Amino acid sequence: MNVEDICIIKRDGKRENFSAHKISNAIGKAFTATGLNDQEALIDEITRRVINHFQEPTIGVEAIQDLKAYIESYGLRWSVVESLPVCEAIKYGGPQRNRLIENYKTSLANLGMCGVKTVCYNFMPVIDWIRTDLHYALPDGSTSLYFNRIRFAYFDLKILRREGAEQDYIPEEVQEVDELDQSITAAEKAELIDTIIVKTQGFIDGNIQEGELYPVRKFRELLALYKGIDRQRLRENLRTFLEAVMPVCDTYGVNLCIHPDDPPFQVLGLPRIVTDGADIEWLLQAVDNPHNGLTFCAGSLSSGSQNDTRELARRFARRTHFVHLRSTEILPGGDFRETSHLAGRGQLLDLIRIFEKENPGLPMRVDHGRTMLGDEKEGYNPGYSFHGRMLALAQVEGMMTAVRDELKRGLI
Repeated sequence: MNVEDICIIKRDGKRENFSAHKISNAIGKAFTATGLNDQEALIDEITRRVINHFQEPTIGVEAIQDLKAYIESYGLRWSVVESLPVCEAIKYGGPQRNRLIENYKTSLANLGMCGVKTVCYNFMPVIDWIRTDLHYALPDGSTSLYFNRIRFAYFDLKILRREGAEQDYIPEEVQEVDELDQSITAAEKAELIDTIIVKTQGFIDGNIQEGELYPVRKFRELLALYKGIDRQRLRENLRTFLEAVMPVCDTYGVNLCIHPDDPPFQVLGLPRIVTDGADIEWLLQAVDNPHNGLTFCAGSLSSGSQNDTRELARRFARRTHFVHLRSTEILPGGDFRETSHLAGRGQLLDLIRIFEKENPGLPMRVDHGRTMLGDEKEGYNPGYSFHGRMLALAQVEGMMTAVRDELKRGLI
């Protein structure tokens, strides 16, 4: 990680770029306040150590224990970390890979020593989950997350101007993009950029933060890191990563569980390698260790027409370590939207039945929710509204209660 890439989140929530000068100045003031003067060499050394800490980040035991104690003080249990992000250089196999994997192993060990035994991660290059509209209006007055293929193609062809992008779209789609180009406003273009590569990404992996002056240019630079990285090469880089970290998982009893690609198909010329049953089977066989498993995200998997979530759950229940409960509806033209937890292709009731029977005690969580009842005024991260997720939690709690009753009566 470069110092210029570090974003500082202050106590009031405001973000600003990391400044070595501010660190040095603060240390100098502290020395002066205690009567120590002319300590420039020591100040420089301490500043250098602070910068090195950020450049080689790990999660320390003390920080984990503090957060664990805070969670437990409210009568809760911290059992899952979502997520422990994998640096891009590990994914594309850059020169820093080995050092970054060692950092990752340290963080895994520290989590395991503190009793946090399930760690979610993903191996999606550059961009995590993709949506083109964060406030798609629904008939009941709430809003949901939406993926519009033509608007995404517009971003790719007209804003990003990715070389060779035309080959990824059929002629009719390219024509629709040209037509959209005649009517889309500057504000809509800016919102599309913000939605695709800033708002849904900054709070996840920090590749591009809000306030970035040239997000498209930086995004192009990130894409360029994967030049020549095809599907097979990315798979091998994932295998290398897993082979390196599994001994730590074995030692500390940590279950590492990969999140499927969202959406589960290729985008922006980047390979995606966790999209369907065949991909999951390859992953589990490539490093056949019980600690190498799956985060079963019903929303991600159900947004791919090739996937039947119930069939996948039955097939991989024993190697699933964590479950995301949300659902999607596929629409004409390659669009999809996130829908009620009681509806859609996720088939959540059946999934709960399968997992409660085949892998009892599996941690599951409500994932995403609609925006409703004033949520839009609160500045929540996309998908993580309060009222919408409370509604979803109530729906899921109802389903889980029904399933547990069915199990008790021997009906499943």
